[in-house]
Amino acid sequence: MEPTRISALVMAALGTAAVVWLLISSLYYRALPPLPWLPVVILAGLAVLEGYAAANTRSRIAGRPGREPVDPLLVARFVVLAKASALAGAIFAGGYAGVTGWLFIEQTNAAVNDRPAAGAGLLASVALVVAALWLERSCRVPEESGDEREPGSREGRPGRH
Repeated sequence: MEPTRISALVMAALGTAAVVWLLISSLYYRALPPLPWLPVVILAGLAVLEGYAAANTRSRIAGRPGREPVDPLLVARFVVLAKASALAGAIFAGGYAGVTGWLFIEQTNAAVNDRPAAGAGLLASVALVVAALWLERSCRVPEESGDEREPGSREGRPGRH
């Protein structure tokens, strides 16, 4: 598996922001219901859980004293979760960025009332992306030093790259 590319996440966020901006600007904003806080809480909760998983997994893979070894299947599941969460977080960040940008242009009472939820959603989405990328990075196997390589490993053979 390849590491998640930041450029792909940025493109997903920018594309979503553009679509949301166009949808909100073409619709009558006052007809929409107020922005809910539940998605913000869920995104922030996921970010906290993935951050905890990243810290725990990193210390278990590193073999720190007092930590039991990590199950390789669990690490694979964490990588899949991290990749999916990073993309979902980028899409949500783009959506909240589009909404937040529109709300700061619109001067109605409804727009002013929705600004805190939109801003918090944007922050929670970015936090989820950061936590997901950290979890993905924490699942990597540490590099072996030159002394710990097996004799048959590719790096240990002279003249081969």
